[in-house]
Amino acid sequence: MSSVKDTVENAISSNKIVIFSKSWCGYSARAKKLFQEHFPEEKPLVLELDERDDGDAIQDYLAQKTGQTTVPNVFVSQKQVGGNDKTQAAFKSGELNRLVNL
Repeated sequence: MSSVKDTVENAISSNKIVIFSKSWCGYSARAKKLFQEHFPEEKPLVLELDERDDGDAIQDYLAQKTGQTTVPNVFVSQKQVGGNDKTQAAFKSGELNRLVNL
């Protein structure tokens, strides 16, 4: 589990925006699209959990870390924003812009 923990924690600490996603997930696609459209200068690290051998273990670790069992699981400036609905709401409220510009 430590290598999975290291993968997740290093991704979050080394990248401004991290999206834990699944390639087939419509909610993940909407979250990724929001960053492409509104923050084109930022290049999120996207980890497609369904395309990784350790994807299930990463999702299990994220559930322990955040209490969220679904994707997308979005982190900005090392803070968990949440899933697509919370990410969209954070954008509408201005919170997402504040986090991106930290």
